[in-house]
Amino acid sequence: MTIWPNGKKFAFTILDDTDCSTLENAPQVYEFLYKNGFRTTKSVWTFDGEVRQDNQEIVGATCQDHNYLSWVKSLQEKGFEIASHSTTFSRSTRSQVIDGLDLFKEFFGAFPKVLAQHNDTVDNESIYWGPKRISGIARIVYKLIHLLKGEKRNIYFGEIEKSEYFWGDICKDRIKYVRNFVYADINTLKACPYMPYHDSKRPYVNYWFASTEAPDVRSFIKVLSEGNQNKLLREEGACIVYTHFGKDFILNRKLNHAFCEVMESIAGKDGWFVPVGDLLDYILQYKAHGEILKWQRSSLEWKWMIHKLSVGTS
Repeated sequence: MTIWPNGKKFAFTILDDTDCSTLENAPQVYEFLYKNGFRTTKSVWTFDGEVRQDNQEIVGATCQDHNYLSWVKSLQEKGFEIASHSTTFSRSTRSQVIDGLDLFKEFFGAFPKVLAQHNDTVDNESIYWGPKRISGIARIVYKLIHLLKGEKRNIYFGEIEKSEYFWGDICKDRIKYVRNFVYADINTLKACPYMPYHDSKRPYVNYWFASTEAPDVRSFIKVLSEGNQNKLLREEGACIVYTHFGKDFILNRKLNHAFCEVMESIAGKDGWFVPVGDLLDYILQYKAHGEILKWQRSSLEWKWMIHKLSVGTS
């Protein structure tokens, strides 16, 4: 059992993937979070990307929009953490990744502590992704599933040194935490008790962490049900919810009422509400070492595979 600061009974935070995020939908969500005492993590895209037929639905604002950038900086000043959701919403070569991280540091004062990789549908820079997220028999099963779906090739090259998309050494040098597996359990730390962990088989990432899956407003409300909140409190656990605040949390310029209700409910409980990077730093200090063992990694992989088969995403 982890002892949370100031006698708090559990920890809770949110990692917001920036897909579909604009000045028309995001500020209202974050103003609500701020007023209710939450300090969470918002990811950004540094550059505009290539808009294609296959990615039009997820395109949102980037830091190239000066008004959007000013608003994101104001969030940071209020105590929210700014993370990376890759350089942009389409693929980036090594030089583009480096330029994007340099600009991120110029905008926000430091390189991103947290990365949630955005995965393009063509050859791209995602690191240890696709079948390389997992090992052994689980990888064979993963490949078979995707082969049956007609997805026949690996498109992720971030750790391949001869590729134009290689940036593994940059990741190791500049980024502390990278998100990997997602699970249904509201208690993310129970689902992944080893996080944040280093995996010697994937050395370019310093530490991996998991999250609780809630990619849209409907799934978010379900995950934050009163029963699940009480479970998190009872287990004195930690929740890192992964979501997209740009996906229907705002409709007709109004914040989803049920979302407000579940967030006000958890705000009234005795929780520690901090950004993802702060939470992971706190957990890491209690670990004797951060290296994951083979059997531990295998248990996480199969748990994720079963979850992926049931929900079809993650």
